[in-house]
Amino acid sequence: MAHRPKRTFRQRAADSSDSDGAEESPAEPGVPREVAAPGSAEEGPPSGGGRARVAGRPHRVRGPRGRGRVWASSRRAKEAAPRADEGSGVQGDAGKKGESRVLDMSTDEEDEIHHSSESKDDQGLSSDSSSSLGEKELSSTVKIPDAAFIQAARRKRELARAQDDYISLDVEHTSTVSGMKRESEDDPESEPDDHKKRIPFTLKPQTFRQRMAEESISRNEETSEESQEDEKQDIWERQQMRKAVKIIEERDIDLSRGSGSSKVKKFDTSISFTPVNLEIIKKQLNTRLTLLQETHRSHLREYEKYVQDVKSSKSTIQNLESSSNQALNCKFYKSMKVYVENLIDCLNEKIINIQEIESSMHALLLKQAMTFMKRRQDELKHESTYLQQLSRKDETSTSGNLAVDEKTQWILEEIESRRTKRRQARMLSGNCNHQEGTSSDDELPSAEMIDFQKSQGDILQKQKKVFEDVHDDFCNIQNILLKFQQWREKFPDSYYEAFISLCIPKLLNPLVRVQLIDWNPLKLDSTVLKEMPWFKSVEEFMDSSVEDSKKESSSDKKILSTIINKTIIPRLTDFVEFLWDPLSASQTTSLITHCRVILEEHSICENEVSKSKQDLLKSIVSRMKKAVEDDVFIPLYPKSAVENKTSPHSKFQERQFWSGLKLFHNILLWNGLLTDDTLQELGLGKLLNRYLIIALLNATPGPDVVKKCNQVAACLPEKWFENSATRTSIPQLENFIQFLLQSAHKLSRSEFRDKVEEIILILVKIKALNQAESFIGEHHLDHLKSLIKKD
Repeated sequence: MAHRPKRTFRQRAADSSDSDGAEESPAEPGVPREVAAPGSAEEGPPSGGGRARVAGRPHRVRGPRGRGRVWASSRRAKEAAPRADEGSGVQGDAGKKGESRVLDMSTDEEDEIHHSSESKDDQGLSSDSSSSLGEKELSSTVKIPDAAFIQAARRKRELARAQDDYISLDVEHTSTVSGMKRESEDDPESEPDDHKKRIPFTLKPQTFRQRMAEESISRNEETSEESQEDEKQDIWERQQMRKAVKIIEERDIDLSRGSGSSKVKKFDTSISFTPVNLEIIKKQLNTRLTLLQETHRSHLREYEKYVQDVKSSKSTIQNLESSSNQALNCKFYKSMKVYVENLIDCLNEKIINIQEIESSMHALLLKQAMTFMKRRQDELKHESTYLQQLSRKDETSTSGNLAVDEKTQWILEEIESRRTKRRQARMLSGNCNHQEGTSSDDELPSAEMIDFQKSQGDILQKQKKVFEDVHDDFCNIQNILLKFQQWREKFPDSYYEAFISLCIPKLLNPLVRVQLIDWNPLKLDSTVLKEMPWFKSVEEFMDSSVEDSKKESSSDKKILSTIINKTIIPRLTDFVEFLWDPLSASQTTSLITHCRVILEEHSICENEVSKSKQDLLKSIVSRMKKAVEDDVFIPLYPKSAVENKTSPHSKFQERQFWSGLKLFHNILLWNGLLTDDTLQELGLGKLLNRYLIIALLNATPGPDVVKKCNQVAACLPEKWFENSATRTSIPQLENFIQFLLQSAHKLSRSEFRDKVEEIILILVKIKALNQAESFIGEHHLDHLKSLIKKD
């Protein structure tokens, strides 16, 4: 059980005799606790859980209460007469002076005090409080002690004051007491007369300021001592905890020792042992060694066995991993994932360069196309203006007009120079049937041609450097498709479930666009799509498909058509909108060739026309409409001006007519790609009836008119007249048929009567059979009826 520290008394500036008396008083039998601390009744019970309260300050005793205390102390001293010399005098002196003892903690004795001392302290405190109550009750009935008792107490008090360590609380009182002591020593016989003197039983009254100062000092001392008590209490608690731990450890040690000692067997002296020699010891050691060696060998065998088991387990794991289908699948899928990610990263990095090169090439071709178009329109404008000026006989020239005339003259010279070069080229090639006005007139000056070729060569060099730092597995279409072909052969189910056929066109898009940078579908010598490397690689990949070949809607069969719709057709649309010249027969022929390959042969798998195809067809129609509105111009001059075939007016009109007829031919070449209604509206409605027929009506009937009519009829698609249920032609040709009949009537009465037969053949070709029969019957041309019957 934990013990609290011993409570000791501490006196402020007290002598040693008082402290000795305080220590000896509790040991006296039969003496109450109040004798040891007579001032405790006045101070009240101690506060703070048994802490002693400081009571060293003097108290003023008034009236009978002060005498009651003296009486109580004297009474106890009288009852304890055998020990009056040791403690009663000190106690009585403490009672008169009103001094109180102070409890103090002694750290040196805290481990030596047991529980009984604590209980005695508590009993002493309770007795102090009870004695104070008793004094209050008996204060009215006590009697003042006699002079003999007081004199005895006085002597004992003087003996106590004679100690060197006693310090008086009152200087004046100390001097008085010391003077009385000297008188008593000098005159011992005068002691019986001392009762006649007034004995001061109370302290000298203090002023209010002194009392306030003492109270503040006492409060500070109480606070400091309480903090010290708390610290000491904490120290005491830690010490008690250490003691408890130490006691438990010692108890455990004692228990272990007790258990160990209990196991030791007592030596029995009655037992006799066999004699022991070195041979026996050696034999036993050898036996023990043999057993240990056998055990060691068995352990070694087990260790080797375990090592072999570990090795066999590792080899088994490796074999299983190498032979497991799941492991192979995982390894393959992981490699494909890494490959596709790297491929996508590569293409994303290169797509910017590809777009820049495409833009550069497109800008270069667009600049060239705009140059040709602007030059043609400017030349047409200046030549027309020049011919109008020539037709005005009475028009006078001004200075401003002369400047324009000079510019016009320079342009006319340039035009004639290019025409002369083309004639010479046709003569060298043997082409003598060429008509003036059907040439495209797309020649460039030598300097401009050199610049164009140089710029084009620089762009092609950049094209070659796009993938020069890339491995073939990531830039070669054949190698890329080979990776996916392996996937399709090894794991066809996962291949088709992953819809790889939809991903391949997107992956190949940048690579196909690189190969199309140098591709110009407007040139006759341009590479056909079927001859391109990417086209052949995709076809081989499609042909090697392991999927059921009977399924026409196979997903891999749509890869090529998807690439064409997503990559080729948009590029072709750009050429049509910005670069194509519908008046150029070579460009139109080459463009139609590529469009037929794209729109007809490779649209078998497409049940519906894609949006890209619709956009392409719309752009074609739109571009031809613009050409009809902007580029067709056939002037009408007086017959006197055009009768002379060598006149500039006649030549210009002929060139413009044949240019319009060339556009008419180019438009009707789209038969099969564009709808019949669209072609009839453009070719017949907008061009033939609006421009060509007017020019024919203005011309003089003759062989030239018949030739032109034959050329118009030759441009008409035969498909339009194959399934004619009636004997009449299509409505849009009604004006042309009427012109043919008028020309036949005129020719029948002229020297060119033999040309009527050609006109009848034209009517038969365009299925105007009723008009042809009526004309034959009207002019009695029975020999021409056979032409109708043959048809």
